[in-house]
Amino acid sequence: MDLVKGFDGHLSFSLTLPVVPMVFLVRCLTLVLVIGFVTASNAAEPIAIGSRLEPLIDDFLISEMSGDVHQQLQQPTPREVVLVTDQPWEGNTSAYYTIFQDDDRYRMYYRGSHSGKGNGNAEHPEFTCYAESTDGIHWTKPDLGIVEFQGSKHNNIILEGLGTHCFVAFKDTNPDCPPESKYKGISRGHISQGKPGGKHGLYVFESADAIHWTLMEDHAVITQGAFDSQNLAFWDSFHKRYVDYHRTFTKGKRTIVMCHSTDYVHWSDPVPLTYPGSPVQELYTNAIRLYPRADHIRIGFPTRYLPHEGQRVEPLFMSSRDGVRFNRWDEPVIPGTAPEDRMGNRSNYMANGLVSMNANDREWSVYATEAYYQGPDSRLRRFTYRVDGLVSVRAGEEGGDLLTKPLTLSGMPLNLNFKTGEGGQIRVRLESPSGEMLAESAWITGDEIAHPVPWQAGTGLDALQGRTVRLRFSMKNADLYSIQFGRAASQ
Repeated sequence: MDLVKGFDGHLSFSLTLPVVPMVFLVRCLTLVLVIGFVTASNAAEPIAIGSRLEPLIDDFLISEMSGDVHQQLQQPTPREVVLVTDQPWEGNTSAYYTIFQDDDRYRMYYRGSHSGKGNGNAEHPEFTCYAESTDGIHWTKPDLGIVEFQGSKHNNIILEGLGTHCFVAFKDTNPDCPPESKYKGISRGHISQGKPGGKHGLYVFESADAIHWTLMEDHAVITQGAFDSQNLAFWDSFHKRYVDYHRTFTKGKRTIVMCHSTDYVHWSDPVPLTYPGSPVQELYTNAIRLYPRADHIRIGFPTRYLPHEGQRVEPLFMSSRDGVRFNRWDEPVIPGTAPEDRMGNRSNYMANGLVSMNANDREWSVYATEAYYQGPDSRLRRFTYRVDGLVSVRAGEEGGDLLTKPLTLSGMPLNLNFKTGEGGQIRVRLESPSGEMLAESAWITGDEIAHPVPWQAGTGLDALQGRTVRLRFSMKNADLYSIQFGRAASQ
């Protein structure tokens, strides 16, 4: 055995072997390859999803798609205008809406501001305004009597001065949250024109009633970044910590970074988001949140800024399983033509908020701005998705298959969120990792949010519990949005 130095300068041992027949070396090499293959195969553990819902928004479960099958980004359906910023303390540059559901009430926060003749000069100070609704469609601006405007407190203003440029609020679902901090807020502190507003960075707020707000600290708690747009925070119920997403600049371009905290006051250094497979583009105003029915996933509707197209903006869709690396779709979810006044400067921001509808449990509502700078006021319009309908696996007229990665079968029934078109249908097979068919369903048609798969008679599903299987969906003219096994035996 000799000690030798490789080309990289590192020392290693060299073992001199006696000459052996070539056939022996070939057999040894074959054995090594076989053992290596088996070891690698065993290392790929089956995915244990238990009874959690899995939307098909990325390739986490997908092994392959064959035939006329692909993933399809969905666009929400335009609905009615829900808010017009037509009050004297509001105006045509009102923006940065946040909407969330709070028991039987929906709450909305937004900036009230106005630019005379669209020249960028503010006609009055910025304010944070508040509206509320019982259905997410019809909104009122309550007379709160908190802040004076032109000699009167008859308005829906909740904040003036520090934090009003881009205030974002949320209901804190941290079980250890004290009552006085039941609602939390975050906003930029510095205003470049020299108006009062603190120093550069993000300040944090708290409230017991979602209306009256106080600072939690007298200084900015996050200072690394560029904050003159909507920056947000929320309680991550899956990882048990607070998360912030805010804007910065990287090589002169708008980018998004993430911080986290256990107490909402002391924050980690920001980490930049990445988008494997997507081109570098200017992104900010991120609208990131936990997936409503699967809190192990984060989704966002970041704004793409197009400086060479009249400073136009448009919202995209992205998702993540670690909060930093995002799978991003690069076509807009709300194009400039949906339906009007979205092609101008900053006229198509997605609001921070995706809410379930009390009157329709098959729909989610999102909201987006229009007519920024263009008149005496601006508007907020509602759009709707079907539940889990952000991305689907779509089969066309020719049909094809979706095959999942190996999964641990952990409960029945298997519920599908799907929709079939004319002549469309879906069939599910349980297969062993090697492709042996273990169970098969009847053909399924319809439009359901949680449809239990009807297995053919005589299928011994009980014996398959805990085994590694793959799901094969044979589809034609159909969309599959999400899957969920029944409650696992351990639960």
